[in-house]
Amino acid sequence: MRVSDERLAQIAGRFAELEARLASGTLEGEAFVAASRDYAELEPVAREAAGVAAMRGELAEARAMLTDPEMRAMAEEEIARIDGELPAAEDRLALALLPRDSADARPAMLEIRAGTGGDEAALFAGDLYRMYERFAAESGWRIEPISTSVSDVGGFKEIVAHVTGTGVFARMKFESGVHRVQRVPVTESGGRIHTSAATVAVLPEPDEVDVEIADADVKIDIYRASGAGGQHVNTTDSAVRLTHIPSGIVVIQQDERSQHKNRAKAMQVLRARVYEMERAKAHGEEAEARKAMVGSGDRSERIRTYNFPQGRVTDHRIGLTLHKLPEILEGPGLAEMIDALIAEDQAKRLAAQNS
Repeated sequence: MRVSDERLAQIAGRFAELEARLASGTLEGEAFVAASRDYAELEPVAREAAGVAAMRGELAEARAMLTDPEMRAMAEEEIARIDGELPAAEDRLALALLPRDSADARPAMLEIRAGTGGDEAALFAGDLYRMYERFAAESGWRIEPISTSVSDVGGFKEIVAHVTGTGVFARMKFESGVHRVQRVPVTESGGRIHTSAATVAVLPEPDEVDVEIADADVKIDIYRASGAGGQHVNTTDSAVRLTHIPSGIVVIQQDERSQHKNRAKAMQVLRARVYEMERAKAHGEEAEARKAMVGSGDRSERIRTYNFPQGRVTDHRIGLTLHKLPEILEGPGLAEMIDALIAEDQAKRLAAQNS
């Protein structure tokens, strides 16, 4: 998609205006925050636009020199160089101009649940969480568990974690769906390969102003915690169950000894789930976005397969297979898979824009 010279001038003018406003020292409070956010969002677009404008200017100057016999050879060389570089620069600008998901810059709630496969599914859910832990560390993010339900054999029946850092949701959102594993469980004496599954949901975390949850819309139940956790489990009514009455969303939190801490964490998760539901409605999707996102956990509903005997990982949405299973589960190798998913998404949106 070729961006017009007029559009390039508009981008440059808007960016210069923002720079001047921020440098003036007259902005305060919310006005300064808003201008800073606009500047940060426009800066990569303005950088690419300036590069394209400069190359087009150089190309026009080189073409004008073609009429000069003494300069013709040099002009032809310069034209060839720019003609070779300009298409890539225009492609980068087109990508920068694609509408952004308003949630891309937000932190995220990561939810992993064991699906079909019993104990093996719980162990796989643990493998997935450790993969995301390492990927977060490689990305310079922070990941903090909010609630966990540990399986008797290890791994997790369910784990919810908070992921913060730069561009978390933009990169993690493609991980939502059913992940399938094919391997020989340690408990399998016959060496047979088993197939298990775990569901992953990545929800953008809203600001408080994004989601208003009225007190009257939330039913709060306080009860005695159960499971691992020490003596307080049987002596303190610290577990919290929040039910969002309009949507039926239920959040349970019992990891903390403090009822107040459990309530705060449960509300954090509830806010993210309600926000995602409202985002889904705004995009014309199913109201029950999380159910549509992760499916039922059945083996057949999968976005990605981790095949241990063959050492490969296949993402079924884009037909990409990488024979790098250990590197992917260790975290760093996951970046290649995510980069491919982002590139495919960008290509589809560019094609839709040009059609």
